[in-house]
Amino acid sequence: MRRRSLILAAVPVGLVTLAGCGDDKSDSSKASDSASQSASESSSASEAPAPKIVDGPLPAVTAGQKFGEKPTVAKGSGSPSDQLAVKTLIAGSGKTIAEKDFVWANYLGQIWDTGKVFDNSYDRKTPLFIQLAQGSIIDGWRYALTGKKAGSRVEFSVPPTWGYGSQGQAQAGIKGTDTLVFVVDVIDTFNGKSSAKGKDVAQDDAALPKVGTNTDGKAPSVEIPKSAAPKGLVANYVIEGDGPVVKAGSTLVVQYKGVVWETGKEFDSSYQRSAPTSFSLEQVVKGWAQGLTGKKVGSRVVIVVPPALGYGDNPPADSGIQKTSTMVFTVDILASS
Repeated sequence: MRRRSLILAAVPVGLVTLAGCGDDKSDSSKASDSASQSASESSSASEAPAPKIVDGPLPAVTAGQKFGEKPTVAKGSGSPSDQLAVKTLIAGSGKTIAEKDFVWANYLGQIWDTGKVFDNSYDRKTPLFIQLAQGSIIDGWRYALTGKKAGSRVEFSVPPTWGYGSQGQAQAGIKGTDTLVFVVDVIDTFNGKSSAKGKDVAQDDAALPKVGTNTDGKAPSVEIPKSAAPKGLVANYVIEGDGPVVKAGSTLVVQYKGVVWETGKEFDSSYQRSAPTSFSLEQVVKGWAQGLTGKKVGSRVVIVVPPALGYGDNPPADSGIQKTSTMVFTVDILASS
């Protein structure tokens, strides 16, 4: 399991995790159950051979037929395929998805026989960010989406063998015999080398850290000046992208690393994990939320976070961060919703 990011001010709630969790309070509480599953519970599915990809049958999308719209899907008619039925409803022109990539996607899932919707991200207004890797998501997703392009809408049916297996998923109302139907809008795809895209911005203030401008997927360098750290928050472009402006409370996909101003010690990095990360600006330290709001997607931003806007008197144990530490982050904003 990946080490929890130190940037988070609290444990994420309602986001996809490996282990099934949630309750009956809301649809968002089922988010972790619908597309991902417990690695131990899914062992029978993960050991199954690769399915054949067939054209159908698949139920019709009767409303919400445009990319990004919440779809309405008819109930399945007759018997579903015992293999993986996959159809590209809208062909995108973005990057091709490879297995083990991370997808940023909206989706709706329902049961073939009943047409019951057991989960969807459209109502939550927060796309799913998940790796197409064994043990992270049901195998049906991995096989159906690999090779598709970002910007595509894909419909597919998943029999139990490549879904939740014979045990089903009781919290979502899925039986061990249920075939599932998904409609997925793939917004974008990322991997460990995803980086900012934009124009380099001059870094001419000698009193502030200088950040590397490489976009090869390697962690950029961070040079800390020997002068004292600024007392207030600093958030400057290193590379300025041309994407939409990040709004307060947005959910982002980023690459980042953090170092302590006083020691230069790196204490956290998505680059070391070869995995971009996703979070809401409502879940991170105040310096991140304030520093990234108003910045453009595609940008690399250097953020200098004073203690009062970081962890204050409660820095994470064994992180190398002290109560008086100023933190320096380089952040590539890859996506926002």
